[in-house]
Amino acid sequence: MPKPIIDNSKCTNCGTCVGICPMKVFEKGEKAAVVKKPEACVGCRACEAQCPEDAIKVVD
Repeated sequence: MPKPIIDNSKCTNCGTCVGICPMKVFEKGEKAAVVKKPEACVGCRACEAQCPEDAIKVVD
């Protein structure tokens, strides 16, 4: 099962992952994005590819 991991030290809370994720896995947090629904991740890696700060990794 794929699992998105956010590196909070790199995340700028820009919202790219929130907008790009087809499964609505992410939401904007107070200081960084949050993985709201990790079980919904289908492993498409769109968030990983589009994150401008390289702050997201999807692990299997």
